[in-house]
Amino acid sequence: MLVPLAILEQRRLGRRPLRSRVSAAVAGLFLAVDLVLWNHAIADVGAGVATVLGNLQILFVAAFAWLVLHERPHRRLLVMLPVVLTGVVLVSGMLGSGRAAGLHPAAGIGFGVATSAAYACFLLILRTAGGRSQHIAGQLADATAGATVGAVVIGLAMGGLQFDLPWADLRWLLALALLSQSAGWLLITASLPRLPAAVSSLVLLLQPAAALLLADVVLAERPSLVQVAGAVLVCLGVLASTRTSATPTARQAGQPGQDARSPAAATANST
Repeated sequence: MLVPLAILEQRRLGRRPLRSRVSAAVAGLFLAVDLVLWNHAIADVGAGVATVLGNLQILFVAAFAWLVLHERPHRRLLVMLPVVLTGVVLVSGMLGSGRAAGLHPAAGIGFGVATSAAYACFLLILRTAGGRSQHIAGQLADATAGATVGAVVIGLAMGGLQFDLPWADLRWLLALALLSQSAGWLLITASLPRLPAAVSSLVLLLQPAAALLLADVVLAERPSLVQVAGAVLVCLGVLASTRTSATPTARQAGQPGQDARSPAAATANST
């Protein structure tokens, strides 16, 4: 789906620099790590909870900017960090009368948090690769190619690569590829520059809440009240942290000479 769109896009907008294409492919390698870890998290802690844990990338983006780029995060982000981590513990099902839907909740938490770290790397590199370019389909196509290579390498190394999938399973994977990973990401990539960072963050934070609901309805994964409270706490904490850094970034975005590839812009727009 992405390749013909990328070809049409290239005819309309011209070729992309080789460096940008290589960077997008490298971002795809981190996406492969993200997806493999996320699949492990789904098995170990359940689909709904794994989605909540996989949406903590804003915290890793802020930590990277602080430790590597020496950009001190806003005070409210530091205040919200223990709040979000408390929500992670609650949503894992380790406390209260409920338990996580997966097989190994503790391992699932580790996989879920690692998923967010890999996802943050993917977003940062992809944002840097795109810069001010209007190439959306081409950028996603290169990232998907990198993710394919990464998944094959991981599958061969870990022994989890298989092609003898039943047709029923393959249909679900094709639906996922076309609807979520292609159409969904095209819409997200196109809409982020057109929305204030706080608004885009609020909309995207509906994903973990919707995942808990769908896991309940489709997969019969019944979250406890403690887990629901934890999911709400995670969403509110991440939203509060994002709103803190979004306001100055949004103001700077309108100033002449603002670099859209800066870490602050990456934090606001990629979230």
